[in-house]
Amino acid sequence: MKNILIGLLSVWLLPAAAVAQPLMLSQAQCREMALQNNEDLQKADNAYEQARLDKLIAFTSYLPKFDGNFTTAYMLENMDVLAYQLKMKGTYMAGITLTQPIYTGGKIRTGNRLARIGKDCADESRRKTRMQVIADADCAYWTYIAVNEKIKMLQTICRQLDTIYTQTKQCVDAQMATENDLLRIEAKRSEIYYQLQKARNGGDLCRLSLCSVLGLELETDIVPTDTVIPVTPPAEMDESISQRPELKLLEKQIEANRQQIKMTRADILPTVGLSVGYTYYGNLKLDGMATDGMGNYFPFTQEFKAGFTVGMASVSVPLFHWGEGLKKIKKARLSLDNARLDLQKNARLLTIEVRQAIQNVTDGYNMIKTAELGQKQAGENLRVMTNRYNASMCTLTDLLDAETQWQTASSNLIEAQSQYRIYQTEYLRASGRLE
Repeated sequence: MKNILIGLLSVWLLPAAAVAQPLMLSQAQCREMALQNNEDLQKADNAYEQARLDKLIAFTSYLPKFDGNFTTAYMLENMDVLAYQLKMKGTYMAGITLTQPIYTGGKIRTGNRLARIGKDCADESRRKTRMQVIADADCAYWTYIAVNEKIKMLQTICRQLDTIYTQTKQCVDAQMATENDLLRIEAKRSEIYYQLQKARNGGDLCRLSLCSVLGLELETDIVPTDTVIPVTPPAEMDESISQRPELKLLEKQIEANRQQIKMTRADILPTVGLSVGYTYYGNLKLDGMATDGMGNYFPFTQEFKAGFTVGMASVSVPLFHWGEGLKKIKKARLSLDNARLDLQKNARLLTIEVRQAIQNVTDGYNMIKTAELGQKQAGENLRVMTNRYNASMCTLTDLLDAETQWQTASSNLIEAQSQYRIYQTEYLRASGRLE
């Protein structure tokens, strides 16, 4: 019975244990997951699909339109027509019409061009959103790793201080050190514990941010597989912004405004259309008295039903609208000028942004080299001071100062490495090359 209960308990706890397993993720997996779950990117995909459908809809304007119609009438009172009565009780009329535009002043062609531009803009907007999602995922991922590395570093310092405390306690017991030394170590240890708790709180916030970016449940425990922040020298970088989706969107806006001028001009041009229809009517009756020509009258009823074909051509020519069309064209040209000014202004801003990104990458790499040297020196100083303290050749103050210097240098290196990876991603985004 005991074995059965243990087995049932194990089966019951198995799903909970499976759920509690941490999620192991690399940088590439984070990017993929963020792209799959991001709501803004899904909306951008929907917008692109809408633009693609708009392009297909615009093309149908070239094609003839078929329309069907059906009309029925029921007149309670008959109509007198000469000596007869016209009955329209249930009279019906049904038909089909084909309409083909011949010339619309260029509206159909311009509308198709605008739809194509709209599809291109939706594609660039989707690419812009995709790059931003990747950049956000990288930033959240490397920030989370940096915090975890700081936690590990602080835990190492805690262990070192525990060792120093134990050694100093032994010296106090042997009356080779004072209680004041223990108090100073405890104060330093309390300070590190406080910083460790803050780092853990920050790590949890970073985990929540990463879960949000990846579209995961906020309770998900994420363990990065990139335990070492890889650093490579920056490759050759250029200031070209030709691949930026923002720049392409501004260029498309200029092209759209040019087409809008043509669309406005089409309003003051003639339009020509052709339509062909077939209509069938029935249940139209004529009642009355008819004569046989010899003075004899007899009841007469005749039902009319027939079909007919109609072809029509229409031409519409705007004659005088108080200059409305010309004013609209002038207004559209001003919108084109504004689009050009927006391109000119924002091209400068985009260039500044990519230059700043290049500078950040270069400075970030130099900061890593400086931080590595500082951490190496601080580590060597800590090793020397530890040996000297154990040999009673330096004071506790010197040892604790060495610990503080090593902590600061290690923290600087972690921040420099993680920030450099973020700078690299930001440069690719700023130059429009982040894929």
